[in-house]
Amino acid sequence: MTAAKTRTRRQVLKAAGGAALVAGLAPSIVIPGRAAASRPTLKILQWKHFVPAFDEWFNKVYVVEWGRRNDVDVVVDNVGMTSLVGRATAEISAQRGHDLCMFLSPPSSFEEHVVDLRDVYEECESRYGKPIELGVRSSYNPKTGKYYGFSDSYVPDPINYRADLWGEVGHYPNSWDDVRAGARKIKQDFGVPAGFGLAPELDTNMGLRSIMAAFGASVQDAEGRPVLKSPETLEALKFVKALYQESMTDEVFTWDASSNNRQMLAGRGSITLNAISITRTGETQRIPVADRIALARAPEGPVRRIGLQHLLDVYVIWEFAENIEIAKQFLIDYVGESRSAFLSSQFYNFPCFPETVPDIGALIARDPQATPADKYNVFVDVSDWMTNLGFPGYANAAEDELFGTWAISNLFAEVARGRATPEEALDRTDLQVRAVFDKWREKGIV
Repeated sequence: MTAAKTRTRRQVLKAAGGAALVAGLAPSIVIPGRAAASRPTLKILQWKHFVPAFDEWFNKVYVVEWGRRNDVDVVVDNVGMTSLVGRATAEISAQRGHDLCMFLSPPSSFEEHVVDLRDVYEECESRYGKPIELGVRSSYNPKTGKYYGFSDSYVPDPINYRADLWGEVGHYPNSWDDVRAGARKIKQDFGVPAGFGLAPELDTNMGLRSIMAAFGASVQDAEGRPVLKSPETLEALKFVKALYQESMTDEVFTWDASSNNRQMLAGRGSITLNAISITRTGETQRIPVADRIALARAPEGPVRRIGLQHLLDVYVIWEFAENIEIAKQFLIDYVGESRSAFLSSQFYNFPCFPETVPDIGALIARDPQATPADKYNVFVDVSDWMTNLGFPGYANAAEDELFGTWAISNLFAEVARGRATPEEALDRTDLQVRAVFDKWREKGIV
């Protein structure tokens, strides 16, 4: 996407009453003389943020001011993270609902029901610089050439570990081999287990794919062909089974998305993969153990150091939305407030357009809430070790369906429990994966 191409594609935003204006580089929509009765209402569905301060800023400050500037009423509906997909499915069925819907992972399987947001990406690139590859690969389908979503921010998934316990056993979780050795020793010496989920929930879904990627395994290859059945996947399965047997307890099979948070903050866990929700909760609530929880980059595996994002904000605009052009303008303007979003989320929401937060390095290097103050400096090179769902390819509808049906979580849990050999379980799951890819390929989406 080039700036020249962007200027030729810049759209005219139309008011509900028919008045038109050129978006240009103006920071907001101006609709002179529109009667109050004709004000459109922009309806936004998004999750109830893990950091309450973010919702306070977004709902009560940003959208209020944006609506005032643009003569638009804005309604934000916040729901729990597990309710987003269900609400979206219901809106598609009813062919009515919100203008903007936010997801926490690429909603690729909804591509047939959304508008193309290429023009939003192009305008944002013109104003704010290039987006990161993670965001583009999570919202663009190279098969159809459609931007089915728009990613404004992502949430990294670092290692959270008890620095005191790891120091006692003389290990640091730099690699997955280090994780296994240190977690085993801590469990033996202190009776404190590791906490890597093996349940049908989001943290497990992302964490296991991170391990697979580090071992050189993946669900698909760079061209979108299913490649789950491989020697690398078998090695990842054997590794996770050993990690479970040596350092974990059966509770990981029934976890929800906040279970590892609770385990770590209760002082009952030695290590986990999670966003900074653990450390931020500990700091905000002044939980004593929080100062002993440190952060580390995604561990290095036999092939690479890599991890999937924990969450990814992806907005879609339904084809049946009542205020499509206004919704697009909201997204464009919202990216310009990425620094405020980053600060209000307490470093939870990292920008997909990095030039919008030029001082991010200085911000994370010294945080007054953290002990030590440089705890979050682990993210200084996060773009080097964080990748997208669908790696090494793009996110797509087949990956989305498999993500939502817990295919990978169930595969690893079955092997860890000893209910099937790694080879047997992988054979079955590979057939499932190939059937899903075939379905979406027949639709021309993958």
